[in-house]
Amino acid sequence: MYLSVPVKFVLALIGASMWTLLSVWLANTWFQDLARHVGFPLAVFLIGGIAIVPGFMNSFLLFSLTLDKRPVRKPLQGYPPLTILVAAYNEEEFIADTLKSIDEQHYPGELQVIVVNDGSTDQTAATVREIQPGYPWLMLLNIEKNGGKANALNCALKIARHDLVLTVDADSYLYRDALQSIVERYFEDPHNTRAVAGTVLVRNSRQSWIAQAQEWDYFHGIAAIKRTQSLFQGTLVAQGAFSLYDRATIVALGGWPVCVGEDIVLTWAILKAGFRIGHCEDACLFTNAPTTLKQFFRQRQRWARGMVEAFKHHPGVLFKLQLPTFFIYWNLLFPLMDLAFTVGFIPGLILALFGHYWIVGPMTLALIPLGLAMNLFMFQVELKMFRHEHLKVRRNPLGFMIYVFAYGLLLQPICLMGYLSELFNIRKNWGTK
Repeated sequence: MYLSVPVKFVLALIGASMWTLLSVWLANTWFQDLARHVGFPLAVFLIGGIAIVPGFMNSFLLFSLTLDKRPVRKPLQGYPPLTILVAAYNEEEFIADTLKSIDEQHYPGELQVIVVNDGSTDQTAATVREIQPGYPWLMLLNIEKNGGKANALNCALKIARHDLVLTVDADSYLYRDALQSIVERYFEDPHNTRAVAGTVLVRNSRQSWIAQAQEWDYFHGIAAIKRTQSLFQGTLVAQGAFSLYDRATIVALGGWPVCVGEDIVLTWAILKAGFRIGHCEDACLFTNAPTTLKQFFRQRQRWARGMVEAFKHHPGVLFKLQLPTFFIYWNLLFPLMDLAFTVGFIPGLILALFGHYWIVGPMTLALIPLGLAMNLFMFQVELKMFRHEHLKVRRNPLGFMIYVFAYGLLLQPICLMGYLSELFNIRKNWGTK
């Protein structure tokens, strides 16, 4: 039975709203108890930010994924030429492997690959020159002074020969047929599609406990959100790590904006212009995730800043009458939820250790089965794609436990600091991706 996208949206919204009403009714005693200690307004803010709003979002994702019946990709009669932009800053360790993965794609169309050495202080440029003779499609653009990723991509865009442009991070590895898959999805999607985000997965999860936890974040959370947003006509981040774009659209919008969240700001510019952004769940790229807390802190703080930058650059997108606007308003709630979690849930855990269950108590524990069920469902959705692509899910029980029970304790305070850093215009840098 065919259901149109608007009908699926309404059904998911009704399901999530019913769950939310049930949650508010069940949490009534919790509201009253906490209000006696902190007052009713603060109790509403804390319980809403910790449980009610996240519950609505998770249930909306659950209903949406249940309704998501993605059209099958079909081989094209001919594959268009493709320009791949690789911005590289101190990537001598990985750049050769990244270029090898591009070569092993055996893409049926013509390729132009531009590596932009963005003022690297290591042997990135020398490594590219050494292997360049073996790759006739490879160009090296050397920038003497580091100017950031947006500047590097814009410089490469000026010499891009083809109508379709794809960005790939310099420390990543394209899985088999990823280029062919993402191009097929672009042409299978509605005619007003101007970009398609690929699937980014963690390559180095065995290197540290924080990388192990991120493997589940990429595999579960990020993938589920992109699937849902794509279903409703607009992925909110065509990530710079692996996304396909229409070159003319990027040029018309002025290229990548010079900021720390250049990919999300460009994505919102495309949405504001009235175009659609898709997601290809089975075009996979494996990337190196941060392996230390310091690297993780810098990356996620930069991502949080990027979201605030997108609102600052494109406030008018809030008034655009299209389905993706729903998720943009959704993003407005993230700072409030992260604030509630940081100032409420974390102190609540400490209070619970001393027998005070005002914030963290029986009702909070009741959310754990829901979280586990949600993760199990997302696992089954992604597992189906993995099996289709002949990929195997690594055994990573430690990372899963950290992801489910402790990841938010790190992530949400970091995001909160990122929002505040951008609001107060604290100095920016490229940092880690």
